[in-house]
Amino acid sequence: MSRRTWTLLTSVALVVVFGLLGAFARVPYVALGPGPTYNTLAAEGGVPVVRIGEEKTYPTAGHLNMTTVSVTDQLSLFGALGLWVSGRYALAPREVYFPPGKTEKEIERKNTRAFRHSQTAAETAALRYLGYPMKVVADRIVRGSPADGVIAPGDRLIAADGDPVTDPPSLSAALSDTRPGERVQITFQHQGQSPRTVTVQLAERPDDKPQGFLGVNPVARPDVDFTIDISLADVGGPSAGLMFSLAIVDKLTPGPINGGRFVAGTGEINAQGEVGPIGGIGFKMVEAREAGATVFLTPAENCAVAEPQAPEGLKLVKVSTLTDATEALAAIRAGQSPPTC
Repeated sequence: MSRRTWTLLTSVALVVVFGLLGAFARVPYVALGPGPTYNTLAAEGGVPVVRIGEEKTYPTAGHLNMTTVSVTDQLSLFGALGLWVSGRYALAPREVYFPPGKTEKEIERKNTRAFRHSQTAAETAALRYLGYPMKVVADRIVRGSPADGVIAPGDRLIAADGDPVTDPPSLSAALSDTRPGERVQITFQHQGQSPRTVTVQLAERPDDKPQGFLGVNPVARPDVDFTIDISLADVGGPSAGLMFSLAIVDKLTPGPINGGRFVAGTGEINAQGEVGPIGGIGFKMVEAREAGATVFLTPAENCAVAEPQAPEGLKLVKVSTLTDATEALAAIRAGQSPPTC
């Protein structure tokens, strides 16, 4: 075999090997890009995204779209390069989204928990904004604490050491002068049962503060006799909270809150109605504009990153609270200019 033939065969073999590696070898990266967008006022798969039972609701119009980021895993070298070159996707280390030692089921459960927490916070923020009464319930019970086996998650907290529990801080205030070993009376109510009062002996706090420790994490929840169900399959994380809150407000108040326009947005929300920053806002703006949105509700802390990336024709409205968002939409309905990024 001549040198030329040998060189040619070697080159062909290398090309084939490189091609196989590029096509089939997995790289330790994921591709982030625009994901699906969902109208929280509409239905997905025949099921309303936000459904309110046993309470009067009002007709809605237009869109209040939540936005998502797609995460593409199991990329080949060529696949990763192709997505990156397109300019529509960004590559990120896989371990950021799929931590070593965690199974896909564990990661999925974590994202589902975050999504459910977002739903609960969205409901509480919306109903608080609308003036519905609130109650204080046990969100989490510390294992092995005085409350463990006595109070259950979801129980309503009524009084502590003789003081009414009217909001989460009032429970801490009621126990602020106690010490480990002291006995205090706690009045609470299991769902569907009459209130009861028990005496518990407080323990030492894990953070070494001098006050007695009960072991209950109190949270505010709406004290209403109707239910709100938020249904959206295959979506995780907390960043749709603001849009869920707005959908609830829209359905419980007369007149379309968006004036019938196509409004999209993003933002985590807490029970007090405060809007927090999220990731991937550039991708979310792209998908929103492509779907037809002209207004994008943007967490104030994301504005510095979002403003230079905003697609043409998409107005970025800056919001820090649920009230900011409703007032901005009212301004748009009135033909006025809301605060922008």
